[in-house]
Amino acid sequence: MQVRDVMTTDVVTVGPDTSVKQAAEVLAEHGFAALPVVDEQHRLLGIVSEADLLRDRLPRNPLLSLRRDEDTAAEPPPTEVHAVMTEQVRTAEPTADVAAVAEVLVEARLRSLPVLDAGRLVGIVSRRDVLRTLIRSDEQLRTDLLRLVEDYTGDEDSWDLTVAEGIATIRRTRGAPQVSAETEEQVLHTLARTVTGIVGVQVLPPRGADAGPG
Repeated sequence: MQVRDVMTTDVVTVGPDTSVKQAAEVLAEHGFAALPVVDEQHRLLGIVSEADLLRDRLPRNPLLSLRRDEDTAAEPPPTEVHAVMTEQVRTAEPTADVAAVAEVLVEARLRSLPVLDAGRLVGIVSRRDVLRTLIRSDEQLRTDLLRLVEDYTGDEDSWDLTVAEGIATIRRTRGAPQVSAETEEQVLHTLARTVTGIVGVQVLPPRGADAGPG
């Protein structure tokens, strides 16, 4: 499964000259944690996050603060996004493996990654996007996987295929593979891993192949 299969393509962005206040309004209105910053060609310039917008923008109330030595002549904070955005941004490609991107999101504690194609922003992939792949029904997953298996092998009504909690179990019930049993098993594993929502797969020996002497 690739990032293009799960990413959000309708992305809300801001430009480098957008005001900090306007960017904050967009974040608050949509409930986002960050916004991609792009130029007129939709090339990614950076990310502006809640933390970027909050930094140094809330002066202490002099009537409440215990500090009396604060510099009252400090420069006012920047007013445009380009001055506060984060320029070093981790990104993903549309063809990237969703499993690899999920690892980055978890290990780096990121909520989302911009998706770039030839340097241009084409989407956003978030933890929520990845999580949605896990909530498809087992029956949907079974239908999708069975179609793939039958299309690839050309053998219809020849499979005992079940999916429980996202784990697929596959067994050939009749006929013989046109390749070696080992090759067919590898192919079945690969096909299962391409189905969005399949988290594991077991390929059992063909019916009768594992039966002992009577």
